[in-house]
Amino acid sequence: MAITLESKTRPEGSKPRALRRSGLIPANLYGHNGIESISLVLDAKVVERLLKQVIPNKTEVELSIAELEWTGTTVLREVQIHPAKGTPYHISFFAGAKG
Repeated sequence: MAITLESKTRPEGSKPRALRRSGLIPANLYGHNGIESISLVLDAKVVERLLKQVIPNKTEVELSIAELEWTGTTVLREVQIHPAKGTPYHISFFAGAKG
């Protein structure tokens, strides 16, 4: 069962700390097009719900990036948690051959 998730590209020049204060979590997508990576932002509440449903490196996540008109199957590769707050700090997705 794949989970569907929508994201946006991260605005150029945006600071991760400012994004987190505004309720967004920085993320990256790797492997969608060779060695390129895409910087993304996800709503913090969506990320919290996602983390309750997935197992990193196992659960398939259908990721959609509207601005790039890209949709593909990914795996949540890494989740960084803030050491003091215990909240998601940054997440990484990896697109497989299907993406």
